[in-house]
Amino acid sequence: MRKYTYKITRIVLLIATFSLAACTAEDVTDDEDNQVITDPDPVAQSDEDTGPIVDCTNVGTNPTRETDIPNPRNIGTIDDRSCYANYTESSILGKFWGIYNITDGSNHIDAPNTLQPRIERSLSRSQATGAGSYARFRGVLRILEVGDTGTFSSSGSYFMQAKGKHTGGGGSPDPAICLYRAHPVYGIDDQGNQVQESFDIYREQINFRGGSGDTGRTVVFLKNVAKNEEVNIELEVGFRQDPNNPSQTIHYADAKIGGDEFNWNIPEPERGTESGIRYGAYRVKGGRAQFRWANTSYTKDEVN
Repeated sequence: MRKYTYKITRIVLLIATFSLAACTAEDVTDDEDNQVITDPDPVAQSDEDTGPIVDCTNVGTNPTRETDIPNPRNIGTIDDRSCYANYTESSILGKFWGIYNITDGSNHIDAPNTLQPRIERSLSRSQATGAGSYARFRGVLRILEVGDTGTFSSSGSYFMQAKGKHTGGGGSPDPAICLYRAHPVYGIDDQGNQVQESFDIYREQINFRGGSGDTGRTVVFLKNVAKNEEVNIELEVGFRQDPNNPSQTIHYADAKIGGDEFNWNIPEPERGTESGIRYGAYRVKGGRAQFRWANTSYTKDEVN
């Protein structure tokens, strides 16, 4: 009887030990799985330039405006008028990004104190004015930094613009129709520093053909986007039939920014002769501007 009781006791102990080991092993596996899912120290990806802000660098001083990398992923013909940095590309966040960095005073191509620095890409223009003619650009934009002088009128940097010539003269020989510019909104970072944490987007639109300056253009607020936020962008510039007068057309510049539509009819449509688009980085009257573009595409149609 004593031997029989002893054997039962051993069996119970063995079962309990096996169950405890199994539970312990399962707990360890769960902990390991949780560590894989929630990395306690994730590595943040960034292509932001945090170095000193200077006018020119040896690397960035390109001899001609057409300086580009072989087979760029961003579409369009480059116009590089900045000696701070040349166009490059980065591969982060699951996309290939075109890098556009410019600084105040870095235009080494044009005469001093005349035109603003830029690294832009131009797209072939729709040169027909019939209803249904258009130029359409799409891309994904991240804004990291924009120019700031402390005064609204001279602050902000352009990331995209509608272009188009017109009849009857007036203004630049290659005038801008409207420009989309980002202004800095500041906050405090973890170290107590004042930093650009988001950007107010404005459309700077002409009041009349060839308009420029305070009397020739109006600045209209559109929306705010966060720093480094991936923003889907679309800009379509073209001619459509006027619903109030079928014999006439409307010249329009319709934008979608982060899913929100911002449509605008261009003044004096009868004078317009073409529809064009440029994008990249343009204008910085103080500090530095940094824009990133990915997944760019372009289509156009021309109806006489």
